[in-house]
Amino acid sequence: MSDIGYHWHMAKRPCIGIPMRIELATDRFYLARFYSEAVVAAGGAPVHISLIPQPEYVETVVEGLDGILLPGSDSDVDPLRYGQQPHPKLGAVQPIKDETDLLIIAAAERKRIPIFAICFGMQVLNVSRGGTLIQDIGSQVPEAIKHEQGAPRDRASHRVTLSEHTRLSSIAGAEAFAVNSHHHQAIETLGANLVATAWASDGIIEALEDPRPDRFAVAVQWHPELGWERDPISQRLFEAFVIEAAKTVEAAGAVVSIS
Repeated sequence: MSDIGYHWHMAKRPCIGIPMRIELATDRFYLARFYSEAVVAAGGAPVHISLIPQPEYVETVVEGLDGILLPGSDSDVDPLRYGQQPHPKLGAVQPIKDETDLLIIAAAERKRIPIFAICFGMQVLNVSRGGTLIQDIGSQVPEAIKHEQGAPRDRASHRVTLSEHTRLSSIAGAEAFAVNSHHHQAIETLGANLVATAWASDGIIEALEDPRPDRFAVAVQWHPELGWERDPISQRLFEAFVIEAAKTVEAAGAVVSIS
């Protein structure tokens, strides 16, 4: 993406916070490289956030950030957080991931910085605003298409159809396109100030956004960080998010020039 035409002058790149994941077997925080690489290519500076669910720590970190990228996860949001008992096919639950992500979202909402959420990130954003999740598509959604495609992970495996006149459709510049798919859960009921903006052919919600004009919160169920180098729509999603985050820098008094 060296030729996308984004040049940052006389200002720091927008700092984009990305909460990490935890590997319980080895007690390591980690994050797939593609999230950070896509953010850098779009003009941002990724900042990894440790999964330490302490409000003071999270508040301090978010205070220095201009946007939040909520990544995917190999875990599921604890259904107790949205008032449901665990379904037999619920996946692994990592309380440390849930709690830290929710603290980060709350801090980002207070600071009114943009949020871009991917897969698990979309689900935890929805839960943070009072929404609920389908705990297992395969057993709870009759006639569902396959949403867990496996390898190769960047292969576009099904199409999504977008709602018109939304932030997502404006960014994507398309009414429908194919996406990769790596999830067994999905949005059930929408959280506050969220609207669905894309669907799979089986009716599963594939994207959400905050419709308020003064807030940027865009969430997608697929993984635009996978294969972003070859996918213009994925690039535009990251670019739009980083440009929005640059407005936080501008508001803080820095001069940002985008050419």
